[in-house]
Amino acid sequence: MTITLQELAGHLGAELNGDPALIIRRVNTLDKAGPDEVAFLSDGKYHHLLENTRAGAVIVTAADQALCPVASLVMADPYLGFALAAQALDTTPQPAVDIHPSAVIADDVTLGEGVAIGANAVIESGVVLGDGVVIGPGCFIGKDTRLGARSRLWANVTLYHRVTLGEDCLVQSGAVIGGDGFGYANNKGEWVKIPQLGNVVIGNRVEIGACTTIDRGALGDTRISDNVIIDNQCQIAHNVEIGYGTAVAGGTVMAGSLKVGKYCIIGGAVVINGHIEICDGVTITGMSMVMRPITEPGIYSSGVPLQPNKEWRKTAARVMRIDDMHKRLNRLEKQSDKKN
Repeated sequence: MTITLQELAGHLGAELNGDPALIIRRVNTLDKAGPDEVAFLSDGKYHHLLENTRAGAVIVTAADQALCPVASLVMADPYLGFALAAQALDTTPQPAVDIHPSAVIADDVTLGEGVAIGANAVIESGVVLGDGVVIGPGCFIGKDTRLGARSRLWANVTLYHRVTLGEDCLVQSGAVIGGDGFGYANNKGEWVKIPQLGNVVIGNRVEIGACTTIDRGALGDTRISDNVIIDNQCQIAHNVEIGYGTAVAGGTVMAGSLKVGKYCIIGGAVVINGHIEICDGVTITGMSMVMRPITEPGIYSSGVPLQPNKEWRKTAARVMRIDDMHKRLNRLEKQSDKKN
């Protein structure tokens, strides 16, 4: 795949300084890019790489354009430019092309125009696949599930019954959507399963990472709003609701009936309690444990940052003595109050 610098500038909405006919084949880093590749500078700490770059062109801000020794594409946000350039030069293959003869497709499945289904995929009764949907090899699509136009599933994705997936979604390999939530009653020590009767409803332009699981609702639905991105190996429990534009990094665990607002950023390996609400515009840093509602936008953290082992052992020993220290402090305060 190739593109001229003029075409790339138009795709990015950038100001071009250089040869408009230059052929660009790839996106690469400042220090590794060659004459037929485009690089980008979005962080000042990489200024030292700009002066010696061999890239054919560099995406830069107006402030850095004068420092660029090669052709430049000037725009306010070079990192956004990098994303758009990578899209324009994307060589990722489709999960499937055409409909493989080994795919098992129920007679009443509705197929839109241009649908592709890979080898050994199973599409059950009542499924509706919109125009341009791509189903990778080995996928399972349960009864009455609906996929919106242009959504893509990589290999071995499982969508249980009655799941709704919107338009322009991307689901990576091994994801499971619509499995049972963790619902049980206890009868004198014996677990009694509660059938999970709700659904999973996922909006448009949602991306779901590899081996992530999204459980169906117990009674109502689990809901993922438009423009949400969820990384690999996350657990989204039954009846969770995630608001528009929220990003969830890898390894995060969300317990049941949690409500997450719009434009939140959830760091990696975060654990969030169920039956609480997180307001819009919250950032939670990695490895945090959220036990209570968050009602004000801002950045929240918990956990103990990494220390050399010898220091951490001292910290842990002191933490174990906090209750004793608290009692001693209370006694000293009472003694002080009596003297005064």
